[in-house]
Amino acid sequence: MAQRAIWLVSHEPGTPHSGTVRFSRRYPTVEKRAKTFNGSSYVPVPEDEPFCKALLFELRLLDDDKDFVESRDSCSRISKASVYGLPVGGRELWPVLALQKNGLIYVSIPLVEQALSTHPPLISISGISQAFDLLFGMIDFFDSGPKTEADLSTKVSQLPDLLLHICPFGTLLDANFLLDNFSNLSVNQIPKQPAWKAGSYKGKPQVTVSVTEKVKSMQYDKRDVADMWQVYGTITCKCDLEGVMPNVTVSLNLPTNGSPLQDILVHPCVTSLDSAVLTSSSVDIMDDSAFSGPYKFPFTPPLESFHLCYYTSQVPVPPILGFYQLKEEDSQLKITIHLKLHESVKNYFEYCEAHIPFYNRGPITHLEYKASFGQVEVLREKSLLVWIIGEFLFPLFFYYRCLLIWNDWLTIFLFSGQKFPKSLEISLSGTVNFNAMGHQKQPVDTICIGGTTYVKLYFRIPDYTLTGCYADQHSVQVFASGKPKITTCRELISSDYYIWNSKAPAPVAYRSLFL
Repeated sequence: MAQRAIWLVSHEPGTPHSGTVRFSRRYPTVEKRAKTFNGSSYVPVPEDEPFCKALLFELRLLDDDKDFVESRDSCSRISKASVYGLPVGGRELWPVLALQKNGLIYVSIPLVEQALSTHPPLISISGISQAFDLLFGMIDFFDSGPKTEADLSTKVSQLPDLLLHICPFGTLLDANFLLDNFSNLSVNQIPKQPAWKAGSYKGKPQVTVSVTEKVKSMQYDKRDVADMWQVYGTITCKCDLEGVMPNVTVSLNLPTNGSPLQDILVHPCVTSLDSAVLTSSSVDIMDDSAFSGPYKFPFTPPLESFHLCYYTSQVPVPPILGFYQLKEEDSQLKITIHLKLHESVKNYFEYCEAHIPFYNRGPITHLEYKASFGQVEVLREKSLLVWIIGEFLFPLFFYYRCLLIWNDWLTIFLFSGQKFPKSLEISLSGTVNFNAMGHQKQPVDTICIGGTTYVKLYFRIPDYTLTGCYADQHSVQVFASGKPKITTCRELISSDYYIWNSKAPAPVAYRSLFL
């Protein structure tokens, strides 16, 4: 739906031409589309003077035109919809919408997206209704207020700026020409409250940006099966800012050796984005020219907390490498677990646990183990061992954890930290016995049968990301009234982090071609 051209013509009886074009606006891009759609039936839009003469002739407004004209005045040409065909250069320019009121003629030519060898039904032309909406909006605008010549001239001078906002490139966005009275159109004018933003914030301005990365891993410790790991990141924002349409720009940065962000998906509120950000894909494994930032996201924030963007990344190594071996001997299980924290990973955890489940065997009745580090707990009703990894740091101290909250206070959590020993390697070995009689009461798993079992790691590292991605206070720009308080934080969390028993078959995510 678009308009090829718009006119405002004043009917002036007694003058040499009986009328004057007070305003005209053509849209070249729409005209090119009309030429493509209409094909051989295309009729170009004429200049103002011949158009005005043809229009006044068709409307019988010329002073010297009193004779009957068959092509115009016959009963078959009675117009019931204010849609006319104007004779231009021996051809007919159609459809032309013209509405008359108070000595002014409001005219528009809508785009017809088909050939015009025969006139299609008006109801099938989507631009017709848009043209009527536009012309009625212009009529309301010129009928408002005093109707002196000076007032008319003032409103005519405002039309170019009005149409720039209301009908850019010939596409109608809002037919209300009286919006905010438009008496002084200015770039500093207070913008209209958008429909998707139901309210506005009142209070202390503040912006919170949180970078959360989750790492998934499937480790097998087998020559013919490749270990897999993947990082998934989420940027969460909460912007409490006054004003109708505040603007914020968040920049994500990477260190020199950081892993580039890929497969980036952004929230609809993001107004623009560098093409290099969108084209970086994890599918292009052989592409070594990935965009490494900074990643800038300008946006107009909603009132509530929202996810600014999602991304993935192909980091060179997982944070914790491990192997797990389970053997069944004389109605008991022997387990061996070895874990190693990579030297590039921050050795500080809010929590770090290894869960070792035993499916389809009944509750645990006896456990003997030797752990080089940490503590082991037995959850008998779930047939589960929990290895709490790390030495606890005392005395306790306050760690300010950044949360997306609705009030002005920063929640403070009190906890003790955990870390690996200096060698960054730990191990656990032991034997486990079960009560086979209680097997019927235990949950059944269709995958973990026999030796097919796993160790699942749960950990969180505050103030750290595996890619190195971060957003600091200086990378957040706010274009709004007041100076907001800016808070940023980041964290790495495990998600589906499995280490499978290397002595038994396991579900394979990917089998390497290089054995």
